[in-house]
Amino acid sequence: MKLHKILADAVVLSLKAIFTENKYADKVIEKVLKSNRKWGSRDRGFIAESVYDIVRNKRLLGFLCNAEGKEETHLWEIFGAWFFLKYGKIPEGAFSRNMDQNELTVRLKNAEKQRAVLYSVPDWMDSRCRSELGDGWNEELKALNQPAPVIIRANTLKTSTAKLQALLAKEGIATETLSDTPDALRLKERKNLFGSPLFKDGCFEIQDAGSQWIARMLDIGTGQRVIDACAGAGGKSLHIAAMMQNKGHLIAMDIEDWKLNELKKRARRAGAHNIETRLIEGTKTIKRLSETADRLLLDVPCSGLGVLRRNPDAKWKIQPDFLDKVCQTQREILMSYSGMLKKGGKMVYATCSILPSENENQVKWFLEQQKGGFELLEEKHCRPSTEGYDGFYMALLKKNQ
Repeated sequence: MKLHKILADAVVLSLKAIFTENKYADKVIEKVLKSNRKWGSRDRGFIAESVYDIVRNKRLLGFLCNAEGKEETHLWEIFGAWFFLKYGKIPEGAFSRNMDQNELTVRLKNAEKQRAVLYSVPDWMDSRCRSELGDGWNEELKALNQPAPVIIRANTLKTSTAKLQALLAKEGIATETLSDTPDALRLKERKNLFGSPLFKDGCFEIQDAGSQWIARMLDIGTGQRVIDACAGAGGKSLHIAAMMQNKGHLIAMDIEDWKLNELKKRARRAGAHNIETRLIEGTKTIKRLSETADRLLLDVPCSGLGVLRRNPDAKWKIQPDFLDKVCQTQREILMSYSGMLKKGGKMVYATCSILPSENENQVKWFLEQQKGGFELLEEKHCRPSTEGYDGFYMALLKKNQ
């Protein structure tokens, strides 16, 4: 591959913002791509994919350059090592930065003997996940270190999966259906979907298949009162609204007002008219809704370890104490928010984590606290290593008293 300096500069500039200024990769890439309107789709794709790949493999690349733990001061060497991994050679000319290909080859063989280095995770994360998942962590780690597929959800308020697939094909976007997720389409080739007229018209949302399983587990019927209590920007709320066929009442709640404002914009685009947003200002907000919901979704804050393929920079931002804090938050939400459910109502507890400490262990603890007040009807794991989607956990519970 012929490497143009302007593209290499863009990649290194992005890495600097991510590694030294602690900025989020997606926001950095968005800003860099907007800085040069002359770049074509191929150039933009190279920049975005290169940055994500380097962030994903940060520790391995640092090890290859003998700069592990200080990657932010060796960005050009990191880029050169990535080029070597990707294309089997060091970039020519000024890009080489005095790198030796034979030395890189030797160091790569050494890295293959160290799991946490080879798959680029912090030692504490490797140790924690290994202790909770056992040998299963090996396969999950491999899967989580791969680029994520692009999966979309057909908005059934405006179209069907079959119609959407045909319309996308006319735009040159080839997709395939997924047998286990009826509203989902997986792109055969990565494309920029945000410029599609179909996206602007609200015919689809970008949403992983595993994420789409969660709303389906709620067993929603039209005319019900549903609460999405940790709605965020509303990806699952929009799915729920579509399943309700805009009938009934859906309350989307969050502690962050800006997220609810984003949800409102997305709901307008999607034609979802039965959503009411409500800011959680304290315990009174929850108590006012006591025993009012037929269905309740608790998509709780979590470590996000199941979606590292999409957010590879999270590997380097999460700290060990955060896991303990978020587990406590999950328990508080379970105990407090579950009071919004009617007797006989159903609740889904969900995370985008693969750790039992955030998933089945939390549900077991909650059921013990409730002493028969709730029962577990079903639970499901979506594992990157087996299903090929992002990592999710979901449990369906029924309120008995």
